Amino acid sequence: MPPTRTAEQRRYLVCPPEHFDVRYAINPWMTSLEPVDIPLAHKQWDSLVSLYRELGHTVETVEPVADLPDMVFAANSALVLDGRAFGAKFHAPQRQPEAGHYLTWFEGAGFETLVPSHTCEGEGDFTPVGGFILAGTGFRTLPAAHHEAQEFFGTPTVSLHLVDPHFYHLDTALFALDDSNIAYYPGAFSNGSRQVLNKLFPDAVIATRQDALAFGLNSISDGRHVVMAQDATGLMESVAAHGYEPIPVDLSEFRKAGGGAKCCTQELRG
Repeated sequence: MPPTRTAEQRRYLVCPPEHFDVRYAINPWMTSLEPVDIPLAHKQWDSLVSLYRELGHTVETVEPVADLPDMVFAANSALVLDGRAFGAKFHAPQRQPEAGHYLTWFEGAGFETLVPSHTCEGEGDFTPVGGFILAGTGFRTLPAAHHEAQEFFGTPTVSLHLVDPHFYHLDTALFALDDSNIAYYPGAFSNGSRQVLNKLFPDAVIATRQDALAFGLNSISDGRHVVMAQDATGLMESVAAHGYEPIPVDLSEFRKAGGGAKCCTQELRG
């Protein structure tokens, strides 16, 4: 019998998809010739935000900026922990202007902020869990930014090497189920990183490649409810078997840009 899971109220930051589209290719998902259905994308995003509010979470918004189509992916803007925001320094020139707009929001909201000296893409590559900050590298965020984050937060940072370009950010390959456990796809990581994850999280939920490619690991959990891609059916069953409540969502239009529920959601940890 799986344990009873308890939901915790969360505070999220999102950016409306006012200017969302796929106008360039900076990851393997953006190379599809299938155009984005803009009205459908807006409807899907509205449904996601409404769901967060129905679950009792606080949702705040940052103003979208013209000519920044990926600004909708708020998770990449920072890692927010203990009331402090470790900002972003984007790898792709197309996204670099986003960092300043988000930094202005964080400063206005009263967060202590730090602009990293090295390439860093926020919660795209940082996941706080188990008393650590799991930190991805290999495609975007540099290991030097992991060290910067550790110094800023005073929290041990565990570097994990991503090896499959389809999982270019940590949040496409791993997410925190609660404060002590994770779900992840082992094939996204180097051999040494897989061994580290197995030692730190021996009871983790393991995803298949099929469910990972369906963006099943780009999920948001409040400790009980897990908002996740509706096509990741096997992972939903595994999550449920561990006592969590999966809530399927359709974000197919955002997948065309390499994003899902987590990419659209920055968690503001006080």
